[in-house]
Amino acid sequence: MSIELLNAGLEKDIAALTAEGRAKAPERVIVDVLPPKGARGPRYKLEGSELEFIRMNSNSYLSLSHHPKVLAAADEASHRFGAGPGAVRFIDGTFRHHVALEERIARYVGKPAAKIFNSAYTANLGFALAVQNKQTYWIGDQLNHNCIIRAMRIANVPSQNKAIYRHNDIDHLKELLDQVPEGMERVIVIFDGVFSMRGDHAPIDRINAALAPHRARFKEGLVTVVDDSHGIGAYGATGRGTSEIAGAHADVIVGTFGKAFGVNGGFVAASPAVVEAIRQKADTYIYTNPLSVADCAAAHAAVDIADSEEGLARLSHLHHRISQFRRGLDRLGFESIPGAHPVVPLMVRDTARCAAMVQRFSEAGVLVVGLNYPVVPKGDETIRFQINAAHTEADIDQVLSVLEDMK
Repeated sequence: MSIELLNAGLEKDIAALTAEGRAKAPERVIVDVLPPKGARGPRYKLEGSELEFIRMNSNSYLSLSHHPKVLAAADEASHRFGAGPGAVRFIDGTFRHHVALEERIARYVGKPAAKIFNSAYTANLGFALAVQNKQTYWIGDQLNHNCIIRAMRIANVPSQNKAIYRHNDIDHLKELLDQVPEGMERVIVIFDGVFSMRGDHAPIDRINAALAPHRARFKEGLVTVVDDSHGIGAYGATGRGTSEIAGAHADVIVGTFGKAFGVNGGFVAASPAVVEAIRQKADTYIYTNPLSVADCAAAHAAVDIADSEEGLARLSHLHHRISQFRRGLDRLGFESIPGAHPVVPLMVRDTARCAAMVQRFSEAGVLVVGLNYPVVPKGDETIRFQINAAHTEADIDQVLSVLEDMK
């Protein structure tokens, strides 16, 4: 009886989400992946459909998830150490693969130390739990990802200890820095590197310049934190992310292995003191099983590939496909937000038309994501395309051909 009452309440909640336009569509189930063939890249089969789909909605920017070295590393580690760690990190659940991956990703992003998590989401939560106290003040970008917002809530940051600046508005950030209340000893300025709905990036150089006059004001520091999950591996001349594009560094980098590197896991890279505080205080690190050794080995192999001549070749190919797609949008007269990131938004600015275009893409064998209100503000309805290194010139031409038919 009790579960029936709960069921009724939850069904009411879901109905309200549907009425507000916030309910998620039924999940499409991938049942097969067809390898690249001839001039075309990989294709995906969905349950209940005979079509072969191009994925234009994947975060796997370097297309490494099927790389033989990545698969072989995961397989070898699993066969030697088992499929799961068997314990949390501090109860002998730490394997050499965990330590090696932490050292490798720290080197890749240019920080002295790192701590890995099951995801970048839990990494942000863990960082916030590790550094928050009653004298900590947080300032964040208006368009920060949900995980940053949720991190502040889980860390119990009170409303009077945080502020939000308008998206990439450095003058507004300066105003908020001037208004930090007396008694605050730590200030955390936190922002996405690449904003995943738009493909634009944080101007870290300008943020650092705005912070410079205030660096000595706070007893325990004024620290910048960038969640560069969409940037690391896929953005910049060598894939070092937003820092490379902006020509400036944040004090702390949060990132993921689940996007450009094509595997699982997240990380915080920072000073040894920050990393040790995370190990001691971050609930999302302490009280949950870590990544498997297979995940760690796969991630390590993926970072090695990204940091090689092959990785640079994949990155170059990716950048060419992004340019090809953006030139096509310009030629067809579609509006986008300028940028060089694999996330390319097409600004539709109409809910009904956005939904209709997504449906037409699906019917043509192309998987895309439509973003409508309230996910984005009214008038900003968008189709988000994500270019991958596995996309070929012919693939991009095919997608543009579908778009041309919608003009």
